[in-house]
Amino acid sequence: MFPKINEVLYIQIASADEKEESKEYKSRIADVDDHSFLIEVPMQQGSSRLKRLFFGEELSISYITEDGVRHYFNTYVTGFEEDVVRLVRIRKPLPDDITKIQRRSFLRVHANLEMAIQGEDLTRAVGLTEDIGGGGLSIYSEPSFAIAEGQKLKCWLLIPYRNASIEHANFEAEVVRIKTLETGRLLCMLKFVQITDSERQKIIKFCFERQLDYRTK
Repeated sequence: MFPKINEVLYIQIASADEKEESKEYKSRIADVDDHSFLIEVPMQQGSSRLKRLFFGEELSISYITEDGVRHYFNTYVTGFEEDVVRLVRIRKPLPDDITKIQRRSFLRVHANLEMAIQGEDLTRAVGLTEDIGGGGLSIYSEPSFAIAEGQKLKCWLLIPYRNASIEHANFEAEVVRIKTLETGRLLCMLKFVQITDSERQKIIKFCFERQLDYRTK
């Protein structure tokens, strides 16, 4: 059962930052078409703080039907509309994608992609991603590269597609968490802070292709 116009949605946002990912926001459906829901800009629960969403950002959404049952689906931001107020366009799920069980499997895929990074002190390094999604990624880094939580990095990502074509995505990311592995290497969780819609779309396209590969194996 799809949520209807004026239905209240409860939203969590995919983030490499566990604290941010645990926050819940509230919104309302303003309009519906064959492929999308148009929703109001989400507001954080318990406050009047609005949450700015970005193209490609992944969302876990729940709503409560008239019989009191909470339903869940995962989706992502596909655009924006300027009406009397600003509205966010999100992908309408398939009926089979709606479940009574919460599934926090965002569109984040495991992938070892080459990425060049430049620190704020202009030092450069090359690393491999561990996973990637529309909102951020994780990358392995050697201890010799000075990196710290909160640091901003300029990044150049190499993206191979199924048709053998290769794209490059450029963006700026912030280090939100660093984990030291048993090998001594660092696993750094990054969130995108400056990325164009076209660059983000390259990453989302790769993620969809990779998920399709998983399903056909």
